[in-house]
Amino acid sequence: MLTFLENLDPDLSKALMVQIRNLWTHASTAIEGNSLTLGETAFVLEEGLTVAGKPLRDHEEVVGYARAIDLIYQILQEGGNLTEEALFALHRAVQTEAVFDVYKPIGKWKNQPNSTAAVVNGRQVIFEYALPVDVPELMGRWFNLFNELEDSIKPQDWNQALEAYVCLHVSFVRIHPFFDGNGRLARLVANIPVLKAGLPPLIIPREQRQQYIEALSHYHYEVGQVKAGDELLPQKEKLLHFTDFCRQAWHATRELVEAAYEKQRFREKQ
Repeated sequence: MLTFLENLDPDLSKALMVQIRNLWTHASTAIEGNSLTLGETAFVLEEGLTVAGKPLRDHEEVVGYARAIDLIYQILQEGGNLTEEALFALHRAVQTEAVFDVYKPIGKWKNQPNSTAAVVNGRQVIFEYALPVDVPELMGRWFNLFNELEDSIKPQDWNQALEAYVCLHVSFVRIHPFFDGNGRLARLVANIPVLKAGLPPLIIPREQRQQYIEALSHYHYEVGQVKAGDELLPQKEKLLHFTDFCRQAWHATRELVEAAYEKQRFREKQ
């Protein structure tokens, strides 16, 4: 399915996939506060060694996230069908806590309410995510949305893939079905239809963390808390800002792909 690789020599294809894995892992974990640089992330994943002076937890997070990326490719190999069981497996991969906490279930839906503080239009606000009792129903409809969007994307259609990514990402974060790890999971699973369409993943840059959070916060604050039976993505016109942000963010992996093909073209001229 990864047709953006199909005209590359095997070594260039492998190198590009390593670059994407490293960037995806670094960017997504750094957004959540991981202190490893891109170079350090690559070193940990490629050499299996730790970086002096950096927390063990940060090492475990990048290894777990890279494992989750492998699971995404496995899901694609099996047809791209994302099930509840597969989503729970992804959650277990990205959550690396060693101590069991009954109020922080791993590989299960949350059992306690969660919320976040943000600044919207210069005002400090708190908005709540879906209540635990509403999560099963809401996620059932989210999986339906996932299947609908995945099935509707034409191969190599950048616009449709972007729309699918935005809809799945925003609705997943709005529900916030897990106690933690929701952002990292959203940045993973929203890319499944993108990859299935033969396109490189959309990776949110660490450097644009503030803009990313602000874009999401504005939409979530405008539409309010989601409850069972509510529309997952009301007022879609308010998604334009986040859509534009994601379109620009996509340049990172598109540039990696173009650089690999530039090397391919150079080889073919020799």
